[in-house]
Amino acid sequence: MERRKLTEGEIETTLAEATGWSLEAGQITKTYEFPSYLAGVTFVSAIAHLAEAMDHHPDLDLRYRKLRVALNTHDVGGISPLDFELARRIEAIR
Repeated sequence: MERRKLTEGEIETTLAEATGWSLEAGQITKTYEFPSYLAGVTFVSAIAHLAEAMDHHPDLDLRYRKLRVALNTHDVGGISPLDFELARRIEAIR
């Protein structure tokens, strides 16, 4: 997967197709809500396995039944196609 910084236009276009994801402070983010704390922990573990396989690690903030996922690519100083690919894979396991 290509590691290059996307333009603002590319981010807007791709974000429009990513249901529930938004742009916040240079990251694409989404908050998930779960029926229980353990369901959230299970989802965090699944994301961790995806991220490790891609060598691309998101910021994960689990607070009781809510998980905030934030993605950007430090190597390029912004958002890259890799961020949207990981977001797509996260959505696929939700």
